[in-house]
Amino acid sequence: MKYTIKYDRLKCIGAANCVQIAPETWELDSDGLAKPKKVELTEKELEKNVKAAKACPTHAIQIFDEKGKKIV
Repeated sequence: MKYTIKYDRLKCIGAANCVQIAPETWELDSDGLAKPKKVELTEKELEKNVKAAKACPTHAIQIFDEKGKKIV
């Protein structure tokens, strides 16, 4: 199963929790705000990215499964 990241950059405050938890998926851009390196996740990548989404203080990260069901 594949999963999709929906990210709202306007909500991001640059806390970088996502980068610390899932650096293979997240990085900070030149403005110091989070930026996904990719928007599609595999089953293997899901757990870390769910943790990253839950750690976001502004809830800027959401993850959906391939059927459109919100995971976080």
